[in-house]
Amino acid sequence: MRPHRRFIAAGCLIIVLLVFWLIAGTSADAEESRGQSSPVPSQTPAVAVPSPSSFSESPAAPDPAPATDNAPALESSAPEPAKPEDRQKPGVAALALLETLPIKGRAPKTGYDRDEIGQAWADVDRNGCDTRNDILARDLSALSFRSNESCRVISGVLQDPYSGRTVEFTRGQETSALVPVDHVVALSDAWQKGAQQLTLEQRTLLANDPLNLLATTQRMNSQKSDGDAATWLPQNKSFRCAYVSRQISVKAAYSLWVTMAEHDAMERILADCPDEAAADSTLVEEPLAPAEPRAAKAPAAEEPARMPAPAADKAAPGAAPSPAPARSVNCSDFDTHAAAQTWFEYYHPMMGDIGGLDADGDLLACVSLP
Repeated sequence: MRPHRRFIAAGCLIIVLLVFWLIAGTSADAEESRGQSSPVPSQTPAVAVPSPSSFSESPAAPDPAPATDNAPALESSAPEPAKPEDRQKPGVAALALLETLPIKGRAPKTGYDRDEIGQAWADVDRNGCDTRNDILARDLSALSFRSNESCRVISGVLQDPYSGRTVEFTRGQETSALVPVDHVVALSDAWQKGAQQLTLEQRTLLANDPLNLLATTQRMNSQKSDGDAATWLPQNKSFRCAYVSRQISVKAAYSLWVTMAEHDAMERILADCPDEAAADSTLVEEPLAPAEPRAAKAPAAEEPARMPAPAADKAAPGAAPSPAPARSVNCSDFDTHAAAQTWFEYYHPMMGDIGGLDADGDLLACVSLP
């Protein structure tokens, strides 16, 4: 019986060993399977296997890049030439500066000639460019210059301060004159209000001072002629404060005076903008002292010391225009705007708008007439 038991025991041992071997093999396979498969879920997003949603969102990511790329392009675009600006008088209002100007009658125009004012468009600031091109470069936008030159303006766009209209400028024999440069204080007006007592060099500065110059249109320049604030104001009403302030600043810099009618007109305009600042000339540090008057001019220089009656403000241009002053005068009494304006300019300084020709207070009479 003992050998049989030994056989049975050996068989049981073999069976037990087989069971352990099978169990161990299964566990090892399971561990190996887990060891190979566990990294896959965590690595799948890192691998470039995009889901459908990632395809739809991917274009949004580059959006910041174009915005960043475009910014330098805008900044690197060629800027327009620097334009000189008037130096503002700190804390000095034009209305206050107006009260410092002498009020005198208009002196005779005797002896006035353009040559008496000095060289036209002289390079007084010594920058190598003549004054007209300096002003065009300052007042126009979208500028182009002659090849290899930094002075001569060939074309540009003017936002006309007097009319408010946009005008294209092109240099040419027939087109250059369409954009003239206006003397804010007309040279003839300046001559009759103190400039004849300045030296030739001082008058040359006056005629070429950027403070006294503005690019405008031929039509506005012709309408203004040598008028002062009592007889002409810009059609663009929003510019009138700046215009009058500029005239006051010029007259203060060059020791010029104003007539009573002119003073009152300036005061009336500035009443709507009492904080409008005056400006300094870039050519004149302090107001110019008038030169000693020439012997022939002595009587004229002494006469304004007396306060004249308003009637003496405006020299009568020959015979008084018809019709005679009357409350019944109206625009129907004139054929053209020019005729009405002549009548208005003659009587207005003495009597005001007795005919009611200036409906909107812009000192332009019967603008509805041809």
